[in-house]
Amino acid sequence: MTEAAAIARSGGPVTQARLMVDFRRLGVEPGMTVLVHTAMSRIGWVCGGPRSVIEALLQVVGPEGTIVMPAQSSELSDPSGWCEPPVPESWWDTIRASMPAFNPHLTPTRGVGTVAEVFRTWPGTRRSLHPQVSFTAHGPRAVEILSSQPLEDPFGAVSPLAVLNGIGAHVLMIGTGWETCTTLHLAERLSNPQGPTFEDGTAIRVDDERRWVRFRMPQTDVDRFPAVGAKLDGHAILKHGHVGSAPSRLFPVAQAVSMAVEAWSLPAFMA
Repeated sequence: MTEAAAIARSGGPVTQARLMVDFRRLGVEPGMTVLVHTAMSRIGWVCGGPRSVIEALLQVVGPEGTIVMPAQSSELSDPSGWCEPPVPESWWDTIRASMPAFNPHLTPTRGVGTVAEVFRTWPGTRRSLHPQVSFTAHGPRAVEILSSQPLEDPFGAVSPLAVLNGIGAHVLMIGTGWETCTTLHLAERLSNPQGPTFEDGTAIRVDDERRWVRFRMPQTDVDRFPAVGAKLDGHAILKHGHVGSAPSRLFPVAQAVSMAVEAWSLPAFMA
């Protein structure tokens, strides 16, 4: 959505003060740990842009709260698997040989929105070390959440998502659909830990040298997220509201993961 379109659909500027009111009405409280997904264009015209969204979130959770966001960098993957868009096969070897190694401070996010990208560079924000599907966090629990994310199982039982699941964290979805709900990847891994994998590759630094490494990643399937999301939408654990003009949700990680694991363990969902 263009800025002109955002202005046209807005009844007025969405200010930082308005955002704070909307977050509190939705149920965000001081001291919470919140994994945030944001579709900035759905909020409307925000005075101050992504900065106002981040500052409002930090103000509402306060100094004892922690904000977490996805920081995916899918371009640091094997070019043979690229499809949006694909590149010619004749380019693959050159890309593998010259792709810059993942750097938690310099590698930008991709496909997770402007708020997540601005948050990545926010003073005091930390980032996990997975080259493709890292997370960022700001607050007193950031180190705990980001401390471990295995290369070959970044969403599993030892991951930032697993920590969020164990510490009573919440998910805040601002104008995003269920296909963006990263938390459900943990449910995928818990419901089928021996599920299918695929071969991938990336550039990282090993012993202070850039190397192209090959590894296997779990196969994910976001197409089945909306069906579980529909069940969650009708459950008492989930709170609905608006942030600006964006339909938004707030819900606890642990209960959502538990419900998804139970659903995906049933034959109808496994088919």
